[in-house]
Amino acid sequence: MLNHEALFSRACQVIPGGVNSPVRAFNGVGGTPLYVESGKGPYIHTADGRKLVDFCCSWGAMILGHAHDEVVAAIQSRAALGTTFGINTPDEVTFAERLCEWLPSLERVRLVNSGTEAVMTALRIVRGVTGRKRIIKFDGCYHGHSDSMLVSAGSGLLTGGTVSSAGVPRYVVHDTFVVPYNDIDAVKTLIQTMGSEVAAIIVEPIAGNMGLVMPDPDFLVRLRHTADQSGALLIFDEVITGFRFALSSYAATIGVKADLMTLGKVIGGGLPLAALGGAAVFMDELSPTGKVYQAGTLSGNPLAVAAGLKTLDVLERDNPYPRMAELGQRLADTVNTAAVERGLPFHCAQYKGVFTFFCTPTPVRDLATAKQSDTAAYARLFHSVLKSGFYLPPSQFEMGFISAAHGEAEIDGLAQAVIAAWES
Repeated sequence: MLNHEALFSRACQVIPGGVNSPVRAFNGVGGTPLYVESGKGPYIHTADGRKLVDFCCSWGAMILGHAHDEVVAAIQSRAALGTTFGINTPDEVTFAERLCEWLPSLERVRLVNSGTEAVMTALRIVRGVTGRKRIIKFDGCYHGHSDSMLVSAGSGLLTGGTVSSAGVPRYVVHDTFVVPYNDIDAVKTLIQTMGSEVAAIIVEPIAGNMGLVMPDPDFLVRLRHTADQSGALLIFDEVITGFRFALSSYAATIGVKADLMTLGKVIGGGLPLAALGGAAVFMDELSPTGKVYQAGTLSGNPLAVAAGLKTLDVLERDNPYPRMAELGQRLADTVNTAAVERGLPFHCAQYKGVFTFFCTPTPVRDLATAKQSDTAAYARLFHSVLKSGFYLPPSQFEMGFISAAHGEAEIDGLAQAVIAAWES
């Protein structure tokens, strides 16, 4: 049995901040980060011997739960034949065909290793295709850590974004403009002023990086129309939402088509895999057929493709989506009913199998309203439910995930732990 404090102390001597991805450091909730040795189904087992119900699920990647028997077997079988070649493999073709089959808006697909890489490539394509340079994104939406996406709102709507990370030159984000999520009028104002210079509008169809924030009913449709009127391309970043709610993209389920789409998380089955796809007229601009360069030694890695194929096969066969949606509704109803009855200042935002416990009683529709949430209260909530055996995302501004491996017992246990945390 290992001690988390000792592990973190060792890590800080050899890893910047002791972690390999910032949110793992628990800066949003305080305390010592966890170390996990194994997981199975909806459970993770920590290095200090605790068994926790996991509602983070590797930030949504583990839609079937941890160490799913069929996915593990697919990885093991593929590993025995070789782990990487830097040469084409038959499974890459099959995987791309399946993605295009399930998502008819994808005529071509390029496999990459991360959502960041997929978004970076999408931005390069739109600039190469349109000959324009400016990008519109939305405050609170996260599109990976490429330089031009590490940007926050400028001092005014018509002012390019400000750098949100050291090491990113000011000129890199000068042509990225940030508007509030769900604010179509702000988008139109920008388009009216500089529409002929805008290469693309990029958005998370459902925002997941300021907590769960749903689009207004007509937001994405109006965004599609606005992009069309200006000649800009529309990019849907579905790294989180792709195959999360159905064997499709979120945009497809509501009937809105993007020019380019990025995918990740679920499609890798727990291994590093992402994809960029869209209409052939745009995707064929990628090298080697076009003039927009992109490459990757490990792109289409055999192990990741095997895990992704098996995960999608199981999702198609078992269709756990209705059940995950039922469990999500059960969680939200229980928590929100208790909050109203007791006059507690929090609520559970929920859509199908994803949720966020916002420590504010008012609805959240953009970053400004998300920031009204009491982050100190969320930190107390996080640690209270952790003591009760439930692991939530260690930040107020992230989504929780329900997997196909969760059941009513885990959902009801979390709901009661959350209610008890507020009453203590």
